[in-house]
Amino acid sequence: MDPARLTAIPLFSQLSEAEARRLATFASETSIADGQILMKQGDYSVELIAIEEGTADVMRDGRKIASVGKGDLIGEMGLLLREPRNADVIATSPMMVIKLTHWEVRRMSDDTVGRIKEIIKQRQQQGVADPAHSG
Repeated sequence: MDPARLTAIPLFSQLSEAEARRLATFASETSIADGQILMKQGDYSVELIAIEEGTADVMRDGRKIASVGKGDLIGEMGLLLREPRNADVIATSPMMVIKLTHWEVRRMSDDTVGRIKEIIKQRQQQGVADPAHSG
């Protein structure tokens, strides 16, 4: 994967060139069809997903709690907090996503992980909590 595509995601925009290259080596790109389930409530988190293109709804107990789109991350809370996902995430358009497993996340710098944790904190304060604990 081209590291520039990874750094186009706001969270990863400040990665050093070396870190961007390293993460891009391990990141996987996936196409998602409209209506496809990206994450299922109650499942354990093994990856985080950065949305490169498209949109998805976050549904908790059958109720829409958020919408996510280009540049958003999903799955980070469950992944970093090692908790089950607290919502489903369902594509509402065709999507292109970048996936990083828990192994790749462990390779991130403390600074990058700190930015992810800051997003988690903001979501918790807003009561959204990782759109899906999505992680």
